[in-house]
Amino acid sequence: MSSLLTVMLFPSCPAGGCIDQAIDPSESPQKNKQGHTTETNYPCLACGKYFYNSSTLRRHMRTHTGERPYHCSECGRSFSHSGNLRSHQVIHTGERPYHCLVCGKSFSQPGGLAKHQRTHTGEKPFHCTFTECGKSFSKLEHLQTHHRTHTGEKPYPCSSSDCGRRFSNSGQLTQHMRTHTGERPYHCSECLKTFSHPGALKDHQRIHSGERPYICAVSACGKSFINSGALKKHSQTHTGEKPHCCSDCGRGFSQLAHLQAHQRTHTGERPYHCSLCWKSFIQQGHLDRHRRIHLAVDTPEDQLTPSISPDQLCPFFTLFLLVSHCCIKPLVLLFCQISCNTSCGWMGGWMGGWADGRMDKA
Repeated sequence: MSSLLTVMLFPSCPAGGCIDQAIDPSESPQKNKQGHTTETNYPCLACGKYFYNSSTLRRHMRTHTGERPYHCSECGRSFSHSGNLRSHQVIHTGERPYHCLVCGKSFSQPGGLAKHQRTHTGEKPFHCTFTECGKSFSKLEHLQTHHRTHTGEKPYPCSSSDCGRRFSNSGQLTQHMRTHTGERPYHCSECLKTFSHPGALKDHQRIHSGERPYICAVSACGKSFINSGALKKHSQTHTGEKPHCCSDCGRGFSQLAHLQAHQRTHTGERPYHCSLCWKSFIQQGHLDRHRRIHLAVDTPEDQLTPSISPDQLCPFFTLFLLVSHCCIKPLVLLFCQISCNTSCGWMGGWMGGWADGRMDKA
């Protein structure tokens, strides 16, 4: 019975020794590489494909049976074709015999080289089949990921039990998981800051290099930015687009951060707290401006830090904090003779003091 099945699935070529090759059943008879006419074809009874000889058909049948007779002696993985095993084994040997003639990069498999060469040629042979899209890609896996933007498919779930988010590709999932683990494997060589994904590091490094490759398309503007997201936000100032709307009052905002700050006017949330007094603020910028009140000298905005050193504080404000903290009632009102910057104006130049040798008694 088994021999009969073999004859049915793998009939022998009358001429013998034909070169492996699959054919289209709609093609007219033609000569194969051995010079035989392909009048007798070799059909796969499972899917209907035709092949020039029995060996090619036999290899093809493994895609249906799942047979993987070729095993790697290093890691135990198995393969359906001997060629696939040979390609796999270079992973263990470190051999990279396929070299790019343009940039010199080397690859372990010819498929890897072919994919890489498209970065030089700009070839994008994989096209999106959805109507009115027309995007094309250099790699099949990029097309498959893109298709999910149309289908909404997100096959990669977060494994954290209290999260439940899903993602369209494994790379997005890997980056997301770092929000749970806190892993930040990408380091800036200039300032030692760390980042959870390489794109954020690349954007950050432009702060050091001064590179701003994203330029506003409005000719009268000419502003440039370090990343595409910043450019997109800026472009909305020209278009007037305000896609982020408040659910309470209907106001629209060009940026999500502006909407989030606005919503605090409804909720009353004031998450930015001054470490030197009791005040809190809706936005970080409001806190930064407020903190100038506590400084003895004008400090540029980019030098403001959450921790203010004692020598930065206005001496009279330091005295005010001490009096307030110790619940000491001022004995005398003294006029401030020290020239303070405008941030001291809220005190009106008047401070309560006492006879401590620091100020003259009234």
